[in-house]
Amino acid sequence: MLPGCWAIVPAAGTGSRVVGSPVAKQYLRIEGKTILEHALAPLIANEHILGVVVALHKDDQNFAELTIDCKNKELWTVTGGDSRMQSVSNALAHLRNYADKSDFILVHDAARPCLTGGDLQKLISTCSEDAVGGILATPLRDTIKQVSDHTVVTTIDRDQHWRALTPQMFRFGLLSDAMQDATQKNIAITDEASAVEEFGFRPRVIEGDARNIKVTTTDDILIAQMFLQSLQK
Repeated sequence: MLPGCWAIVPAAGTGSRVVGSPVAKQYLRIEGKTILEHALAPLIANEHILGVVVALHKDDQNFAELTIDCKNKELWTVTGGDSRMQSVSNALAHLRNYADKSDFILVHDAARPCLTGGDLQKLISTCSEDAVGGILATPLRDTIKQVSDHTVVTTIDRDQHWRALTPQMFRFGLLSDAMQDATQKNIAITDEASAVEEFGFRPRVIEGDARNIKVTTTDDILIAQMFLQSLQK
């Protein structure tokens, strides 16, 4: 029997590198839905995820206008923070009322609209008995250069480097402690795995679909649209 699973989607960002966008990128529309709606859909659809917490900017006025089919699943919102770490921490604080320490938390980027249900289930199934948890990732396929001042310093061995994706799935108690430790030590983290790593643990890596991209630029929107169309076929 799988342990309880809960999802967190940090969506408090207001900035966007998408040229000409009047709203945060998670509210841009692709294939008739916002990027955030696409990101939430597989989490809501998965039978093992008991509830989803979305961390929003304190002045967010867009989320309430969305029509989301929660499929009789709990969908909460909390106020996020100035950083991803603070937003996730606020969501974890909310889940203390519902989740056990041994339950799993899956943190998924609000700007990743192309997560497949198959990848999500593979992550849950693979990590369900792991004491720590793990992440979806894809191996790097391009030649990677370390660069300084627009000059190549060296070529990095790509065989040992993977691109981290989301969701990232960790035990609730461990993730909470790791996030608190990173905050106390003033360690800047860019994903939940880095907090767990700094706390002394080694997450598992589960190979995911390379189409699970994070939308950052205008070009990414076009790519995500193409990927979503291919996934719907």
